[in-house]
Amino acid sequence: MIGIIMGSSSDLKVMQGAIDILEEFQIKCEVDVVSAHRTPQKMIDYAENARANGIKVIIAGAGGAAHLPGMVASCTSLPVIGVPVKSSNSIDGWDSILSILQMPNGVPVATVALNASQNAGLLALQILGTSDMEVAKKLDDYKENLKEKVAKMSHDVRAKQ
Repeated sequence: MIGIIMGSSSDLKVMQGAIDILEEFQIKCEVDVVSAHRTPQKMIDYAENARANGIKVIIAGAGGAAHLPGMVASCTSLPVIGVPVKSSNSIDGWDSILSILQMPNGVPVATVALNASQNAGLLALQILGTSDMEVAKKLDDYKENLKEKVAKMSHDVRAKQ
């Protein structure tokens, strides 16, 4: 199971991409709002108990100062994938990107592009796929489908010239 957490319910619109790709792959996820600043004890409890609760990877989305992914990573040895969210109080998303990206040695957080929760979901699937051959096969099929889509686009564009 994948844990998907976000600092505010306003982040759900962005985080829906991760939820959708996990559902497409039929991988269970739990989704919750866990604020590093407003509910620090809930965040610590979530991170410390995630493995015991069946979580294999945590995807954490946050905007603004975006401390959630890093703080969660400091409380667990599970892989954490950070999704920087361009929020209403954001400095064009750069504050979120840099807050998640610039983690000190010893507390890694994998970071995807701004608002790129679908990629966070795919990265979580790739992590699962290292030990789950069914997930790995579905990812191989997904990548093959991407190639076929691009080949069709290429054909369509060339046909219009």
